[in-house]
Amino acid sequence: MSATTVQPGGAPLSAKKLPGEGRIGLRANLRHIGALVRRNALQIKADPESMFDAVLMPIIFTMLFVYVFGGAVGGSLGGDRDVYINYVVPGLMAMGGLNIAMSVGTGVNDDFNKGVMDRFRTMPIARSSVLIAKLLVESGRMLVSTVVLLTVGFVIGFDLKTGPLELLAAVALALLFGSSLTWIFMLLGLSLKTPQAVQGLGFLVIMPLQFGSSIFAPPTSMPGWLRSFTDYNPLSQLADAARALMNGQGAVAHPVMVTLAWAVGITVVTAPLAVAKFRKRT
Repeated sequence: MSATTVQPGGAPLSAKKLPGEGRIGLRANLRHIGALVRRNALQIKADPESMFDAVLMPIIFTMLFVYVFGGAVGGSLGGDRDVYINYVVPGLMAMGGLNIAMSVGTGVNDDFNKGVMDRFRTMPIARSSVLIAKLLVESGRMLVSTVVLLTVGFVIGFDLKTGPLELLAAVALALLFGSSLTWIFMLLGLSLKTPQAVQGLGFLVIMPLQFGSSIFAPPTSMPGWLRSFTDYNPLSQLADAARALMNGQGAVAHPVMVTLAWAVGITVVTAPLAVAKFRKRT
């Protein structure tokens, strides 16, 4: 809103913008994002329990699937539990980002209910900087989760058959795709009324995507209709890309390109919607 000086006759003499009003430059925007990233990181430092899902879930899922299903599924792959370790660890990289992204949606919704987001919207900062800062911090949590997953995998027998560059490429691809999913759940967090609603709808979304994919088992034994869903499931493409990069088996280019296309498409569609919803939500 502009501060205007009015002549006695009612005609405006000049229009002067209030401090912080107008278009925010790139340098200021980056400074705001950095400050908000620091604020979110300090919140994690003050509440280390918020890292439990990033640290404990990859350990629990890896141990659970390897030692409960590893023998049976490994046999269907023509080997034993050791073969299944090399199959499931790259697949779990695809799942980690999805689980953390869902927690972002509940966190954004809870911040709105507590009035934190209302305070941010009164500040002279770009609205997108609040969501971008949260995205960057959650990407860091995804990286921690991936490092924990790979550490557990190497401890129990995962065998990297390619090299460190291919491993880094698989990690980067998983982080990129997981970051795109974060925009979906931030949009859900901004659209639904309660964290419970976000969590409930999130589970309805992630459960079919996780188990209707090639993350945990090869889709060859699935019925035809489910196999068709699995083929188009972006988590299957990410899991197959990670396996090709880390195990050196199968085509690399196709699943990598499809995963990148999904990540870019999801971000292009949902990021502007999330920012617009953030501006309008009351």
